[in-house]
Amino acid sequence: MNIKQMKWRIRYAMQYFPFTLNTLLCTAAFWGGYHLLYKPTPKGEDQSSLMPFIILMGKMTFMLLAFIVIISVLSTIATWIYYLIQKSNGKLLTVDFNIESRKGRKNRLFLYASLPGAIRPLLGFVKGRLIYDDNQMTDQFSLMSGQRKERSIWRLAITGKSNIVLPDIKEYDLKGGFVYFQDMLHLFSLAVPQPISGHFYQPPVLMQEQDADVYPKKTETLDVRIEQMRRVEGEHTNYKDFEAGDDVRRIVWKVYARNRELVVRIPEMFEPYASHLNYYASFFADVKDSWLDDGYLKEMLNYYKNNVWTVYDTLSKKEWQMSFVPDQEFTVADEADDAAKTARIISNSEWHKDKSLSEYFSPKNGTVLCISSLTDPHDLANLLERCDASTVVYFVKVSQVFKHYAALNLLSRLIIRPPQDRLSKLRTRWLFSPMRLQVNKREQAIEALLKKSDVVWGEL
Repeated sequence: MNIKQMKWRIRYAMQYFPFTLNTLLCTAAFWGGYHLLYKPTPKGEDQSSLMPFIILMGKMTFMLLAFIVIISVLSTIATWIYYLIQKSNGKLLTVDFNIESRKGRKNRLFLYASLPGAIRPLLGFVKGRLIYDDNQMTDQFSLMSGQRKERSIWRLAITGKSNIVLPDIKEYDLKGGFVYFQDMLHLFSLAVPQPISGHFYQPPVLMQEQDADVYPKKTETLDVRIEQMRRVEGEHTNYKDFEAGDDVRRIVWKVYARNRELVVRIPEMFEPYASHLNYYASFFADVKDSWLDDGYLKEMLNYYKNNVWTVYDTLSKKEWQMSFVPDQEFTVADEADDAAKTARIISNSEWHKDKSLSEYFSPKNGTVLCISSLTDPHDLANLLERCDASTVVYFVKVSQVFKHYAALNLLSRLIIRPPQDRLSKLRTRWLFSPMRLQVNKREQAIEALLKKSDVVWGEL
């Protein structure tokens, strides 16, 4: 058993520990109040005429508070025992996830939980917690609402809705969960394990939009006519044998002089119809294998996914039908529409070293390409030679995720307010990380290549 597994077992066992920090604090407060109110007055000490009345009122308040707290604790224990009986009859916590869109930044993940057969403690709380992936735990969420039986006053289950924020944009695998019964002051937290399984994913969110004029290159239907016709086949370097009816002005006389064969040039052809806007986003990372699981690259991946999704959301508002072409093969659950399916595909994507950029992107069919700071500059240079002004490239500088917006923020992270989440911790160390110099050098090389190319490009 390694240290990581030992830490997990200790943390898992601590979920059954019924006492909390509030237990210690409230015990000390009650002891102090009892010692102050019931301590005998020393003989010979002068007392105010109002002191007995003040002490009497204090004792009454103290007794009332103690009575309420004891009732809440006993109610918590009773509802906990009652739910243990209901659990033996198959009444378990059920969870469902839904992605809701709001104004501004879209795609917030909400958890809907239902606990049938349970009763909420008097003046107390019922909370839940999920275990996912490699024995990670979510924050506690509340179950405060009631679901009643149809045409009845009796409660069928207690429910709750919570916004779940997890560290990474990806697919998560549920491994189990807990339900906690807590009194009004959180003196006790009585846990009940829950066998929960399933999958859910954290969706990407929208960043600042950057629009561009784009035109489809792929035709699957003849429903949409474009204003600017595109080349679909034919180059002046392509020839065919001369046939009756061909224009004699297109005969290649140099070929005839060389081998006495009449050939004609194949003219350029233009297609006035287009239907699909193919969108490519490369997750190829030209970095060391040991870096792929590093916290820096995980935060870069989250930032890149948000920008990839933002580009898709921006372009999907145009009249073209969007088609996202992933560079990885995986199976995702069926979604209601193409946008939801694309969001899930983007969330499931990871940094990889399997398919290079030139192997992935097709200049003939692809209109929009999204690349990151981890792209191989040599591979990008070879690809740009085959692209023209009809290709739009979005360059995402993933190092921007660690950018400090003010010196005061850095000071607050180092001295005043210690960082709590992973991104804040990495931001404080990014300035001294050896990875920063390599990533910045790569970004400068990619930007220089894009400036020299014929493509239309933008920086995110």
